[in-house]
Amino acid sequence: EFGVWDDVANVCTQVVGRKDWSPESEGDEGVEKIFKDRPCKTEVLPRDKLVGVMHDHIKENYAGKIELNYGYEVTPVDFAADGNEKVRMSVSKCDTTVRNNPLSVGTSNDEDDTTCDVDDAFFLTANMVVAADGTSRTVANEMERNDKERWEGLNVVQRLFAEKPFSIKRYEDDNRRVYKTIPMKIPSDWRPDLNYSARTKDGRINYDALPADRNGNYCGVLLVKEDDELANPNSDPVKLRALLDDSLPQFSTLLDDETVEDIAKKPVSYLPSFRYAGPRLNQGDRTLILGDCAHTVKPYFGLGANSALDDVVVLDKCLDESNKSIPGAVHLFSKKRAYDSKKLVQISRDLDRPGKIGFITFILPIILDGIFHGMLPKIFAPNTISMLQKEELTFRYVGRRKRMDRLGQVAILSVGLSGVACGAKALVRRVAKLTGRNSATVLGALSGMAIFTSLLKKLAVITNPNFSPADAANVNDKME
Repeated sequence: EFGVWDDVANVCTQVVGRKDWSPESEGDEGVEKIFKDRPCKTEVLPRDKLVGVMHDHIKENYAGKIELNYGYEVTPVDFAADGNEKVRMSVSKCDTTVRNNPLSVGTSNDEDDTTCDVDDAFFLTANMVVAADGTSRTVANEMERNDKERWEGLNVVQRLFAEKPFSIKRYEDDNRRVYKTIPMKIPSDWRPDLNYSARTKDGRINYDALPADRNGNYCGVLLVKEDDELANPNSDPVKLRALLDDSLPQFSTLLDDETVEDIAKKPVSYLPSFRYAGPRLNQGDRTLILGDCAHTVKPYFGLGANSALDDVVVLDKCLDESNKSIPGAVHLFSKKRAYDSKKLVQISRDLDRPGKIGFITFILPIILDGIFHGMLPKIFAPNTISMLQKEELTFRYVGRRKRMDRLGQVAILSVGLSGVACGAKALVRRVAKLTGRNSATVLGALSGMAIFTSLLKKLAVITNPNFSPADAANVNDKME
């Protein structure tokens, strides 16, 4: 559509399935699953390659029309300058070593802490500002500050009729993991188009590897808990090697001592925390935000980059639908994407909650959806993960449909349990009469045995506080 996808596709690597080693499996007993019925194939696109492709495409096709500048921070100072015809911005030169290195952005557990020279800032104006500055969200933060001042200046009556203030919902990360990246070359007898994953039984390590190219070079991600001794720069490579040999031998043999030493030395990076902006994605008529600065999620299910690309497509359509009117396109984009951004983050966060909370928000719904969709596919939709893989469905629709499914499931379960209760009551009376026991005692014993038999095994796995994304994917595969 934009004339650039062929170039992007040339640097992508297709992944057609996954090979996973559960904590109980041996080194050569990984389970391979090829995804045959999915509507689209997974394409792995390294961030640095995407940046390179976009840079070359702009230089070759838009020379003189688009100017590329790296290592600058932009902060709006007036969202309605020159009679609401411009946006006035302050531009500061930043530490280019940090700003230009994609792998260095996530090395703290807060928002981007890049150092910029604000004393030497200069100003410029633009007809339209599209902020896609990721988790640094400089523009979004200024939108929030600006709206807070506006809101505080209103009296109680004015607030009843005024536009709700723009804000950023920042969730506390209750399932924090940190990671180190690992370069890896797979053996020639391993498939180069699979996602490889494994983890330790105690949940100390989760390891996922995706292809970096089509020649068997992989980029692995070693996830550990924040307080792990290996989650430090200059950790002990001997201990790291021993852990890999003991727990992940299938991957340890692929890493030479120099690589292990480099991994131990490097600092960890942090997965982003869940955040979304709202109730709109614009400030005034000429500024909007998209991508990670509008909706930040963890990269477990591939929703971050894909939703950002979808934002671009929607913005392009909004410009067409508004006849290239900047104010019209800005407001239309916000109307179409603001609620979707919120639901994207809320759904993604539900998939990442730890322990018992995660069981309630993620695993139990997957189990219920698997049962009810299997029995009544025309009434109940597939589980959330399966629905998110359907590109024609919006996050708004998925959220609304799942709420309807939950209500229907609760209603059916309630009716069913009422019927079971009547039958169970008669059974209890009969057993009590035969055994000479109290009815309450018999009911408790029968209920306990039934629950224990049907749920113990599942609950022992899925309520484990070390439950990982790979485990979640396995549960989803089994329910499909």
